Amino acid sequence: MSEFHALVPAAGFGARMGHELPKQYLPLSGKPLIFYALNTLCACTKISTVFVVLAPDDTLFHSYNWARFGDKLQPLFCGGATRAESVLNGLLASELEPDDWVLVHDAARPCLTQAHLAKLIAELRDDNVGGILAVPVADTLKRADEEQRIACTEERAGLWQAQTPQMFRAGLLAQALRQCSQVTDEASAVEALGLRPKLVLSESSNFKVTYPQDLLLAELLLKEKM
Repeated sequence: MSEFHALVPAAGFGARMGHELPKQYLPLSGKPLIFYALNTLCACTKISTVFVVLAPDDTLFHSYNWARFGDKLQPLFCGGATRAESVLNGLLASELEPDDWVLVHDAARPCLTQAHLAKLIAELRDDNVGGILAVPVADTLKRADEEQRIACTEERAGLWQAQTPQMFRAGLLAQALRQCSQVTDEASAVEALGLRPKLVLSESSNFKVTYPQDLLLAELLLKEKM
């Protein structure tokens, strides 16, 4: 029977945060930002292993206490220069079976819940392709020109904002990333194979911390959750 595993690429820096620490280690309510994603994934009983893919020269990860997660949390110091490279390297290092499911999740999405995971797994476990958590675009979208003036207004009907986890079979995802590495998410690589991943309705609370002000919002949501 196929197993479920999680993979968290965390080899980047997050330059838009404007901080000397890599984004995944920024403090959030007394813990590093990455803690919250790992905590939620490790608490999911359907997930067998949580792999976190770190830069080969990462010296910060082991300065935190991860003992609570036991052997379920497996650090892999094989991160690459891009997200796609880190995910592919992690897949190869983890030596998963091709039919095993992999849930790739951003280290900077701290507000993921067990309900999100349960819904994603339930809707995709029998799917032939896999899919992602996402939310329909609610705001009016403007396309800018070279002078940062509005060039046009984009039709938002049918547009969704991609989130994570993104869930695919390990063998399929590795094949997709080998053939299409210039992508910013796993679904794009799978799409390049001519496949159509499924959109699983999520919530806007599962947002990605990108700018400094996002940390405050994440802290408020986590306090409400607790």
